[in-house]
Amino acid sequence: MSFANKVVLVTGASSGIGASTAILFSKEGANVSMVGRNETKLRNVAEQCAAVGNKPLVIIADVSNDNDAKRIITETVDTFGKLDILVNNAGLGKPGCIADGSIVEAYDVIFKVNVRAVMQLTSLATPHLIKTKGNVVNISSAAAMTTPISPDSLSYYVSKAALDHFTRGAALELSSYGVRVNSVNPGPVFTDFLDNAGINAKFEELTNRTALNRVSQPEEIANMIAYLAGDNAVGITGSTFVVDNGILLKK
Repeated sequence: MSFANKVVLVTGASSGIGASTAILFSKEGANVSMVGRNETKLRNVAEQCAAVGNKPLVIIADVSNDNDAKRIITETVDTFGKLDILVNNAGLGKPGCIADGSIVEAYDVIFKVNVRAVMQLTSLATPHLIKTKGNVVNISSAAAMTTPISPDSLSYYVSKAALDHFTRGAALELSSYGVRVNSVNPGPVFTDFLDNAGINAKFEELTNRTALNRVSQPEEIANMIAYLAGDNAVGITGSTFVVDNGILLKK
């Protein structure tokens, strides 16, 4: 697998799945544009990318800000001259329940990043992806396909279901231009997602909820992203690829 001379844009690249994805694409020869809000973490990952491949472009930005979204695409194309692959990885969670009235606030925060920002970036990237016959990989979740693990996580689950629908709709629309769109739907992965969401839990606690009795490492998800973005997946579009260690089987 090689991505030499390819330009890959990865959002949420400062940690977890996004960081592993940026490092993998760098290792495979791509020019990587990394987006995140935490400059310290992002530059640390950038050093890891440069150690195994080309020096990446670091963009400090908030994907949910329209001006930042435009800047992300513009800086990437201005720097590298094109865009081949968009990895919409940035996402977040926020607790909110129906009964206590907090669900709408959680919905607004979550959908702004998990859905609206993905739609915005994909739209802005499309003219460039059409030129390169490129593709989009959205990072969804196994949560899109099951009921919430707790009442206060409903908005997150709904956002990922919406993202899967967007993936299919975008794939259908862009297929006539030769642009593929797919999603990867992880189960539990060892990242800082729970801490960032303010959820008092550990991923280790989810081990026995999976059929394989394990939680994934971010590198496993990065490998699936790279497969879908590569030439070996030329016939795959509008698909959702679950990497969940069988957590859906036990649900």
